[in-house]
Amino acid sequence: MSLIFWLISVTAFVMSVWALVHAVRIPARAFAAAGKQTKQLWLIILGFATLFTFAAAVNYGGIGTGLPNIFTIAAIIASGIYLADVKPAVTMYRSGGSEGPYGPW
Repeated sequence: MSLIFWLISVTAFVMSVWALVHAVRIPARAFAAAGKQTKQLWLIILGFATLFTFAAAVNYGGIGTGLPNIFTIAAIIASGIYLADVKPAVTMYRSGGSEGPYGPW
């Protein structure tokens, strides 16, 4: 049973890192243009989410032993909200790259 919770914790950590890296790469004006919270707020939220899921994945301080605690669950929810709602909205405002009339080329 603890192996299953460890795998869930590792998956949550990867999801949090993915969301954090994406948030770092998107320009701050994209968040305002999409009508979402500021980039700074999302970086703080996702930074804490990554910290808590990392702690759960490495069993630091007993956070990862047994059932996931409330901080790990909140971190998974925050990362999920970013990836499901914010990421699609701000991705179209990504700077750089060659955009043709039919998409990137």
